[in-house]
Amino acid sequence: MAITFSDLHTEAGLKSLEEFLSGKNYISGDQITKDDVKVFASVSKNPGEGFPSVGRWYETVSSALASRFPGKPLGVKVVGQGALVASEPVVEAKKEAAAEGDDDDDLDLFADETEEEKEAAQEREAAVKASSKKKESGKSSVLLDVKPWDDETDMKKLEEAVRSLQMEGLLWGASKLVAVGYGIKKLQIMLTIVDDLVSVDDLIEEHLTVEPANEYIQSCDIVAFNKI
Repeated sequence: MAITFSDLHTEAGLKSLEEFLSGKNYISGDQITKDDVKVFASVSKNPGEGFPSVGRWYETVSSALASRFPGKPLGVKVVGQGALVASEPVVEAKKEAAAEGDDDDDLDLFADETEEEKEAAQEREAAVKASSKKKESGKSSVLLDVKPWDDETDMKKLEEAVRSLQMEGLLWGASKLVAVGYGIKKLQIMLTIVDDLVSVDDLIEEHLTVEPANEYIQSCDIVAFNKI
């Protein structure tokens, strides 16, 4: 037979529960059962020092539910005209208790997760990480000076060599030729990068100033670097 208490959001109701729990750890038996969960769902918060037995019991059940439903708020909240609404973990635990029927078997709050539950949890965690990474990945606008070897360097082929470099997170923009003296011109070109995917230093050292691009490119300098 299920054990119930009424008006546990009132002092009188808590006194009756305090008397019942005096000298006991749980509502029934020596382990947490469905009766503890049902009663817990009616207590809005730890009542404090005035009810030591209830307080001790409340923290025990709260810890068990927290382990079973990590990261979710526990207990109940007061809404409307003093009505009590149980939080999701308490509701779920009560559903588990109800599914077990009215026998006196203990409620297993620490049951192993099924493979489906584990996979769902892993998918949620991966989605959260991907979303966080996407939000954290900033972009930068870079102005690059690309200098040829001499005034005989074919600047059209030099620009083709620069733009032929394609990778994820890199977008080439507008460009122009700027005279530097003695008939030599340099290529000034804009590029946009995703900071987590592209390093401008690596772009220069590992791609633009090595074969085959270095047939036309003598050196590269970063003129401007701005976060977008």
